[in-house]
Amino acid sequence: MWKDFFYFSKSERRAILFLLTLLFIFMCIWVLFPVKEESLEQDQEGIEEIKNFLAGVHEMEEKESLQYSYDKPKRIEVVLAAFDPNSADSIEFLQCGLPPFIAHTILQYRRAGGKFRTADDFSRVYGLSSEKFNILKPYIQISEAFRRKQDTLHFIKKVEKDTLAAYKYPEGTLVDLSEADTTELKKIPGIGSGIARMIVAYRKRLGGFYDTVQLKEVNYVDEDMLKWFKLGNTPIHRINANKAGLDKLRSHPYMNFYQANIIRKSKFPQNPKRSVRFSGKRTKRSVQKRKARNTQKAETKVL
Repeated sequence: MWKDFFYFSKSERRAILFLLTLLFIFMCIWVLFPVKEESLEQDQEGIEEIKNFLAGVHEMEEKESLQYSYDKPKRIEVVLAAFDPNSADSIEFLQCGLPPFIAHTILQYRRAGGKFRTADDFSRVYGLSSEKFNILKPYIQISEAFRRKQDTLHFIKKVEKDTLAAYKYPEGTLVDLSEADTTELKKIPGIGSGIARMIVAYRKRLGGFYDTVQLKEVNYVDEDMLKWFKLGNTPIHRINANKAGLDKLRSHPYMNFYQANIIRKSKFPQNPKRSVRFSGKRTKRSVQKRKARNTQKAETKVL
């Protein structure tokens, strides 16, 4: 049984012999070449030299950092004071607590011709938060040269417009419906710019009013407005049925497309003997033609 315990295979025996050989070689080297104290001292000296070199590098880095410390920008102390954004420089903006890029944006805006007319205009600066603007708003002072001035001509026109809008005709005033323009129509109570334009446009399409009742055909005009109007002696513009085209005829409020087309097809040249009366009655010539056609149809049926 002990033989089985000490039994090794061929590969295992080779491995053991290889390890014993390496062990023997190491022992011979250790005996033949002992470690000397001089080598240890040299190693310590090399370590000290490395430490001294690293210390010198660190010292040089500190000197360089002190040498270039003056290049770092100093932090400006925030001091809130009154300022005009149209004339303040970058230092004043930085003292108000604005970042450098906002100060640069404001200067670029002014170089391009921009101006701050009111304190609220300063809130439109790109990058400026609403909280920061609310802090700076009490300190913003716009000089007289940059404030928004009132346009005198615009003010006069506005006053005239308001005065005209406020003025209305007193009760009992009569306006000529055939000649009144939009300015005069707007002086009637209940009529504004829109209704006045519709009345003038409808009068133009009609060719003129022959009765005030026609005014009710306009949108938003009621019975109460008729008491303000009268009809003068202005003649009514009539349509020449022999010359007017289809578009001209159908544009009349009292005529549709089919009626205008019938009139267009029934046109005759200007001849007193063959004049056409558009009264809804048939002419004598047309009646004769119709009778002749009917007799021809009857004869063909008989044949």
